[in-house]
Amino acid sequence: MVYLSLLALGALDAAGYSVIAPVVPAIADETGAGPGVVGALVATFAVGMALGFVLGGQGVQRRHASFVLGASIALMAVGSLGFVLGDGHLAAYFAARLIMGIGSGGLWIGVTFATLERFRGHEYERLTGVLAAYSVGGIAGAGLGAVGGIRGPFLLYCGLTVAAAGAVRLLGKPQERAVFRSDRTALRTPAFLLSCAGILLVALALGTIEGPLPLHFSTLLSQREISALYVGIAVLVGTSAALTGRFPPRPALAVATVLIVVGITIAGLGDSVPAWLAGGAIAGLGFGIGESGSLGILLETIGTERMVLAMVVWSQLWAVGYLAGPAAGGGIAEAFGFGAIGLVPLTAALLVVAAFAAGLRRASFGPPGLP
Repeated sequence: MVYLSLLALGALDAAGYSVIAPVVPAIADETGAGPGVVGALVATFAVGMALGFVLGGQGVQRRHASFVLGASIALMAVGSLGFVLGDGHLAAYFAARLIMGIGSGGLWIGVTFATLERFRGHEYERLTGVLAAYSVGGIAGAGLGAVGGIRGPFLLYCGLTVAAAGAVRLLGKPQERAVFRSDRTALRTPAFLLSCAGILLVALALGTIEGPLPLHFSTLLSQREISALYVGIAVLVGTSAALTGRFPPRPALAVATVLIVVGITIAGLGDSVPAWLAGGAIAGLGFGIGESGSLGILLETIGTERMVLAMVVWSQLWAVGYLAGPAAGGGIAEAFGFGAIGLVPLTAALLVVAAFAAGLRRASFGPPGLP
């Protein structure tokens, strides 16, 4: 039951940021916002996440993971109510999105370290399961958009946060308090840099597909149909994330890099529903494989007891990518059209290639034993 509770909380977190994807066209219609402003609204979530990661890391070191989880859920509830009560005011939506982002950052840190506290020796297996649960949450969040409008999906999400409080109570405090610390030297290893480049690519591409691309899809699809498309993508993300835990993380990240760039490019260039389905499917597989691969590299590089700072930095890079993806994608779409949107993941993919190359050079010429 403890692990199921953690999976449920991970799913709740993912639903918090995916719920906005099918709602984006409705927000644009109600407020008159274009792709750039809508992309910025989606990206505001990542600004809050970056702060939430730091606060969550401090809370884990000073208290315990369950305390962080409870506070984070409360913030998610308040933020979702902002969309219910915002009444078409963009300023209210931006504030609500920021608050939800802070809560989401804390939820991720809380779920991660609650898993590390309770499942020693099985961290990677359990955390890839958590990533799969995040994809289930992505399904739930996208599915909430089928209700239509702006208020309905976020009101339903607020109800889910209230129910999630019971999962935190079930967790309680760990029987034996784990001591987590930070190690700055781990941040300088090539393997850590590769892991960071990988998660940055995933977040950039995810922010792009959830930010400006729904406006592209809305030319032929209704809000409910867009919701169904994102549900399908989330299924593929969850399945691939769970299965990737059985394979070495470095080759997995290499495969994911190719899939993500190809998928987003097809989705942007395509002007038909079959092309969007194909692009979304390819990108969805890449997201799941890339998340698990980069997380696996992080765990094998640093271990669990000294990874607070590393996890916060790694997670903040996810937030940076999720912030930059919608903003960059929206700007490119306005300037050059949706056909050029594949430039966003392509740029990040070059960083992954560079990190792989740096690791190979270090392995060839550096002292033995370096990760």
